[in-house]
Amino acid sequence: MQFTKRNYLFARGWKSAAPIILLLPGFILYLVIAVGPSMATAVYSFTDATGIRGIAINWVGFENYDEFLFRGAASRDNIAALTRTLYFCFFVTTIQFVLGLLLAVLLNSKLKGTTFFRTLFFMPVILGVAIQGLIWKLFLLPRGGPAAELFSLFGTTSEFLGGQPKQAFAWVIVVQIWSNVGITMVIFLAGMQTIPDYLYEAAKIDGANGWQLFRNVTWPLLTPAANTNFLLNIIGSLQAWQLFLVLIGYRPGTQVLGYLVFAEGFGQTSGSVMTAFRQGYAAAASIALFMLVLLIALSANFIVSRREKKYML
Repeated sequence: MQFTKRNYLFARGWKSAAPIILLLPGFILYLVIAVGPSMATAVYSFTDATGIRGIAINWVGFENYDEFLFRGAASRDNIAALTRTLYFCFFVTTIQFVLGLLLAVLLNSKLKGTTFFRTLFFMPVILGVAIQGLIWKLFLLPRGGPAAELFSLFGTTSEFLGGQPKQAFAWVIVVQIWSNVGITMVIFLAGMQTIPDYLYEAAKIDGANGWQLFRNVTWPLLTPAANTNFLLNIIGSLQAWQLFLVLIGYRPGTQVLGYLVFAEGFGQTSGSVMTAFRQGYAAAASIALFMLVLLIALSANFIVSRREKKYML
């Protein structure tokens, strides 16, 4: 039996291990800060851990999952929160995707001022979630806030974030879209910059109008950017919870699944009222959220992969 001697890019023999040695620190760091905590969360979900030093941790099996999904009024609230998470994901993903595409098309034109507006629409992305939430919370103050003053000009009032749960929930959707539509726009713009000009010129020679150019040239060649935005919007909206914390806090009828994980893990149940920490129960809720994100993301990835094969291969 003859063995073929391989030529490595870096060296031969033991020196060929250089790529592995270079990648090892990053791989170890990934295990420590990503894989390790994820595995610990899965283990903690089968315990009654509280996160408080000195309190014993007991193995409870699937009791946390049973309580979260099937037991009593709390499980009904959790299922309702899961449903609201899906509603939130649907509206944020749909509106942010369409609005980001529309802005990208408008700002891809060779008109004056497009650089200024690109910066303006992207600016919210660089702000932290706490800053984004505080800006809108001050803007939507029911007494003395700019939005309230604007509504008063038309002889009407609104409680905005402090009103009915559906109204407050809708405003969080608005803020979520405002804070992230800039990155959707930029990804679409980057995709449009890769489309060769000669394709548009050839289509115009054939008599294509503006809509036909978009439908038959721009949109098919934007497939990678569209797929990226679609997946990012879905995953980001399913995991969103910080804006709920900053804008409306823990209120019945407004919680999403991500916020329930935080509230149960750190003891917040209503406003400033604090209860015993239930980090084992919160870990079970986070695993439920992970499975939801995984299922929807895999389904979405299957759909966009078929579309990419259709247009790009």
